[in-house]
Amino acid sequence: MPVNLSGRSFTKLLDFTPEEINYLIDLSQNFKDMKRAGVPHRYLEGKNIVLLFQKTSTRTRCSFEVAGMDLGMGVTYLDPGSSQMGNKESIEDTARVLGRFYDGIEFRGFKQTDVEELAAKAGVPVWNGLTDEFHPTQMIADMLTVKENFPTGIKGLKFVFFGDLRNNMGNSLMVACSKLGLHFVGCGPKDLMPEQGLVDTCKKLCEESGGSVTFTDDPKAAAKDANVLYTDIWVSMGEPAELWAKRIELLSPFRVTKELMALADKDAIFMHCLPSFHDTNTTIGQDIADKFGITEMEVSDEVFESKQSRVFDEAENRMHSIKAIMYATLR
Repeated sequence: MPVNLSGRSFTKLLDFTPEEINYLIDLSQNFKDMKRAGVPHRYLEGKNIVLLFQKTSTRTRCSFEVAGMDLGMGVTYLDPGSSQMGNKESIEDTARVLGRFYDGIEFRGFKQTDVEELAAKAGVPVWNGLTDEFHPTQMIADMLTVKENFPTGIKGLKFVFFGDLRNNMGNSLMVACSKLGLHFVGCGPKDLMPEQGLVDTCKKLCEESGGSVTFTDDPKAAAKDANVLYTDIWVSMGEPAELWAKRIELLSPFRVTKELMALADKDAIFMHCLPSFHDTNTTIGQDIADKFGITEMEVSDEVFESKQSRVFDEAENRMHSIKAIMYATLR
């Protein structure tokens, strides 16, 4: 049966079947091929979208803007100071106003309940560009990246996420792997484990997909024979800077290093959703080095810059996957 996502919002991957997710991955590849071949694809000419950002971003904003313009749409960007949403105007009222102006709404912010309410009230598709709980557009890009590197199939691969297992990336990768039949291993401290309800949901999904969900605080055991090693920054946007000391103490043993990569499968790849603190070439990186004496955080610079690293392919794939999501829900 053909997949039809027209008119649907994209707020979390849990709402989509494996068939629908694979359709979006394949559609992303099609758009990537067209982009690289210089084939015009202004399929949504005449439509307009708005990007609502409570949290700033490089990749998410640029991906939505370029994808929207490639599809022929008008794009409006509203930064954290340019909208009254949640301040002078409720989420519900904002949704009902913008839904009359625009054909689609992107939201990048803090609460998952905010993007869900936008989707419920706007009357047009709403796309989650990141909340504290989930990052679903990143998942399509990530799985496209994995598929590009394992063309015989991604089902059954060992996918390891190192770090804070409760954050939006830990949650989302666990869901994506459970839906698509990968073996997800969450490797981090026992103090930073995901919410049990979501774990139970994912384990039930694995019964249908053939995947699995396991957790360990042993990085070497997690890395052994892994196909994908993935990590994320240790303090997320919006969390207080005071957390750095505690997170560095908790998460330093889970840094992805060349020693861990050596334990993985010979064809293993390294992934990171970015930005990454792999050196001191950022103000935060230098500040952490000055305060705590470490020059690398979640991943060593050697791994980040290695031949196994796919972080910039992954970043590019955000644009192609977001294009696929918007096209599929707006056509």
